[in-house]
Amino acid sequence: MSRSAHPAGPRHADVWPEGHYSAPPADLNALDPKVWAQTVTRTGTGEVSVGGIGVAALAEEFGTPAYFVDETDFRARARAWRTAFGHDADVFYAGKAFLSRTIVRWLHEEGLNLDVCSGGELTTALSAGMPADRIAFHGNNKSTDEITQAIESGVGRIVLDSFQEIVRVAHIAQSLGKRQRVQIRVTVGVEAHTHEFIATAHEDQKFGIALADGQAAEAVRRALTLDGLELIGIHSHIGSQIFDMAGFEVAARRVVALLAEIRDEHGVELPEIDLGGGLGIAYTSDDDPREPHEIAKALDEIVTRECESAKLRTPRISVEPGRAIVGPTAFTLYEVGTIKPLEGLRTYVSVDGGMSDNIRTALYDAEYSVALVSRTSDAEPMLVRVVGKHCESGDIVVKDAFLPSDLAPGDLIAVPATGAYCRSMASNYNHALRPPVVAVRDGEARVIVRRETEEDLLRLDVG
Repeated sequence: MSRSAHPAGPRHADVWPEGHYSAPPADLNALDPKVWAQTVTRTGTGEVSVGGIGVAALAEEFGTPAYFVDETDFRARARAWRTAFGHDADVFYAGKAFLSRTIVRWLHEEGLNLDVCSGGELTTALSAGMPADRIAFHGNNKSTDEITQAIESGVGRIVLDSFQEIVRVAHIAQSLGKRQRVQIRVTVGVEAHTHEFIATAHEDQKFGIALADGQAAEAVRRALTLDGLELIGIHSHIGSQIFDMAGFEVAARRVVALLAEIRDEHGVELPEIDLGGGLGIAYTSDDDPREPHEIAKALDEIVTRECESAKLRTPRISVEPGRAIVGPTAFTLYEVGTIKPLEGLRTYVSVDGGMSDNIRTALYDAEYSVALVSRTSDAEPMLVRVVGKHCESGDIVVKDAFLPSDLAPGDLIAVPATGAYCRSMASNYNHALRPPVVAVRDGEARVIVRRETEEDLLRLDVG
């Protein structure tokens, strides 16, 4: 394999063009443990391994692009969340981040509950043995079939998202001779410091029932009168990829104030509140996420303080980490195809995947890290933009990063922290085949979601 250097444009910190990056790292071969999974390391030969298996062997067996999940890391993170919140709170893994039957089994074994938001996610959960009473069903526009499926299967809660849904769920539950446990999702007016499309608690968005104009209080009144519903609590979710706990403090204060209003008006103290998820992870070395025990302590203190002030019994808290559990546990492995230097700007590095396996950069302007993983290099850093093979100028995987200037076609590079919202949002754009998900642990690797084939594409094309 050729290792000839390629012109890389400017290579000195004082002449790097402006962009979304820091100065070149001191060591391009170093792997920041903040952004890489627990068992990822460089071997003595310079190759990166995960779970004791080198990336070259993984690429040989499973191909590229592919997602590799560190099972040890996933289980450790799930366990850390369960331990941090203890037995007096509930941890619901947000299945939308990434869901498969293997993931469901890991969650079940580690004692976590599961949050789903579609009939497909519910079917996956039930087929893998997750007890229905440990499942919560979300969504802003659940179909009649989905609601019926959820109630018939005995899900532990349905989160109501609109006035129409209050009536719909109550009617279906009553027609089935059941009384369904529900929470009401409220928008609390908190502007989370995150991308517009993943901020979910300000009023101008599709989720929940507004708190500010009394609609949430009216939703509670209606839910309490319907025989098919058992209202158990209030739900709030303020956004995604959040590092600052201040937004959760404001949200908790407003939710507890609503609980006090409910008590004063109806003589009922609802036993639960769900503060959602959205805690951020490290995509780059600049990110500084909180540990689960810190989050648990902060949320418990906030809710306890507000309830004591309102003279309310402290309700049972639940949270919904998804990204925070699965995100850091996986990386996407690519093979370098073409390398195109633009003098004075940057070098474009094209890989064999792209926006079909990671749409987040195009969709949310998300930032990622990248590393050469098939070998080490002492070459100077070059500013790169890692791009895919799709027919879109916005097909960007990593906007701006540094890789060694001797990078060559055939090298393997990896993008860490791709466990969440990459495979789950993957597409067949340009008829690309969605990559496999491979779990690695203790020297063994196994496919948990297989790579798509051209036969899969043709099977759906019935014309």
